[in-house]
Amino acid sequence: MIRITQLKLPINHTPEDLREKISRTLRCGKLPFQYKITRQSLDARHKNDKKFVYTVDVTFEDEKKISRRVYNNNIMSISEKPYHFPEPGTEPLHHRPVIIGSGPAGIFCAWYLAKAGYRPIVLERGEEASRRKETVDRFWKNGVLDPDSNVQFGEGGAGTFSDGKLNTLVKDPFGRNTEVLKRFVEAGAHREILYQQKPHLGTDVLIGIVETLRRQIEEMGGTVRFRSKVTDLKIEDGALCGVEINGEEILPAEICVLAIGHSARDTFRLLHRTGVFMEPKSFAVGLRMEHPQSMINEDLYGEPENAILGAASYKVTHTCQNGRGVYSFCMCPGGYVVNASSEPGLLAVNGMSYQARDGENANSALIVTVTPQDFPENGPLGGIEFQRRLERKAWEAGNGSVPVQTFGDYKANRTTEAFGEIRPNIRGSYAMANVRSILPEEIGDSIEEGILAFGTKLKGFDREDALLSGVESRTSSPVRIVRNEEFQANIHGIYPCGEGAGYAGGITSAAMDGVKIAEAISKKYRNF
Repeated sequence: MIRITQLKLPINHTPEDLREKISRTLRCGKLPFQYKITRQSLDARHKNDKKFVYTVDVTFEDEKKISRRVYNNNIMSISEKPYHFPEPGTEPLHHRPVIIGSGPAGIFCAWYLAKAGYRPIVLERGEEASRRKETVDRFWKNGVLDPDSNVQFGEGGAGTFSDGKLNTLVKDPFGRNTEVLKRFVEAGAHREILYQQKPHLGTDVLIGIVETLRRQIEEMGGTVRFRSKVTDLKIEDGALCGVEINGEEILPAEICVLAIGHSARDTFRLLHRTGVFMEPKSFAVGLRMEHPQSMINEDLYGEPENAILGAASYKVTHTCQNGRGVYSFCMCPGGYVVNASSEPGLLAVNGMSYQARDGENANSALIVTVTPQDFPENGPLGGIEFQRRLERKAWEAGNGSVPVQTFGDYKANRTTEAFGEIRPNIRGSYAMANVRSILPEEIGDSIEEGILAFGTKLKGFDREDALLSGVESRTSSPVRIVRNEEFQANIHGIYPCGEGAGYAGGITSAAMDGVKIAEAISKKYRNF
C-alpha cells in the first residue's frame, strides 16, 4: 500500500479531481488503482484560496510497477496493521461482568465483551436514549428535573447531548481510535468521520447510534438494564462479590467496570465510603460564550456562509498575567447552550449542536484550569464541592434559569437589563443576570482578559453584546479513581474506566478506554 500525504485540492473539487491528482502524483499512467481517504483537513490560511488537504492510501495489483523514484517524504510504502482484540484468558468467571454506566466508555466496553462471549450486564441509572430525550425536552420546557435521567445521565452518557465531537489527542498505536469510529459508522454515522480532521455526529444522530449499539450488544448476548442505579458494592476479603441495585436487589459479580461518568457525585461518595482509592484532580470551570455564527465564519473563512464547509469552528488560548490559562473548550458551531443540570438547586450549562450545525449562534466554553490547591478541603471529593458551590450560585443568579450577561455588562460587573443584536440560543429557560458574580474573582478576571485577547485574533470576539452564560463546571471529572497496571482499583474486580474515572476526556477517548478495559478483562478471564 502507498500512502500519499499533503494532497491539496480546492474545496469545490470532485472525486474525479482527487483521483486524477493521485494518478499524477504517483505517475502511474493508466494503471488501475483503489484509494481510501484516511485524513481530510482544511487549509483556510488564504481566504480566497481555501483548500482541502488529504492523506490517502492507494493500492495496486502490483505495487512494484510504481517507480521507487516517486517516493519522498509525502509518498511512502506502508503496511496496514489491523486492530486485534485479545484471545480469552484462562481464569474462570462465575458471574457475568457488570458495567455501571452506558456512556461511551460503558457502551464500548460492553460491545467488545459481548462480541467476545462474556455476556456483560450494563446497569444504567437513566432511561434509554429516545425516552431520555423526551425527559430532557420536558425539563428544558418546564424546569422539572429528573435527577437520574437528564443531560448527564441516561443511555449514551453526557456526550449524547453535546456536539458529538469525535476528535481526540490520545496516542493510538493499537488502532482503537479507528475501531471506535468504525463502530459508529456501522451503527449509522456518516463514513466521513473516518477521515475528517474534526468529525462530529450531533445530538440528533447520536441518539439513534447509541440505541443501535445497545441492540447489537443485546443480540450478542449482553443485557442492558435502565433505571438501575447502583446503590452499594458488596466487598469480601478485599474483592468485589456483588452489586446492589436501587437499594433492593443484589446482583452477584466478581467483575465491575466503573464507567460512571464525570457527574455521578453520589456514586463517588459511595466509592469513597467503600474504600476505593480516589484522588482529586485538576479540571476547568468557566462560562459559555455566544457569537453570531456568521461572524465566526467571516473571521475564519472570509465569508459569512459556505455551503461546502458548513459552520466554522475556532480554538483559542491565552496565558493571563496572573499565570492562569484561559482556553476555549467544546466549541459548538451553529449550536445551543443547554441547561445541563443534574441536581436540584444547582445549575450547570453545556454546549450542543445538531448534525446540521445550522443554529444562528456559535458557542464555546471559555474555561480556566483549577487544581486541587484551589479546593484543598474534603479530600478526594474537594473538587465536587467546588463545582457545587459554583452551580448553587448559578442557580441563584438566574433563579433556576440559565443566567445570561452581555460581555459589556460582564466587564462592568453589573446585571444585564437588555440584550443587543445577539439573542440567546439556549435550551431551557434563561434570565438576565450578573454571571460574573458566580465566579471566584481570579477566574472571572482571567476570563475577561482572555476574551479581550481573543478579540485581537478573531474580529468581534470581544464585542459588547456577546453573551456569557454559566456556569460551565462539568468539563471533566474532578476525581481520579486509582487503577493499577492491570487496570483494577485497590479492591479486586473493580475496573475504573472512562472520563468519570479520570482516564479520558471526550466521547472518543472514553470509548477507547472502554475498549482497553474490555481487552484487560479478556486477557485475564475465560469467556462463557
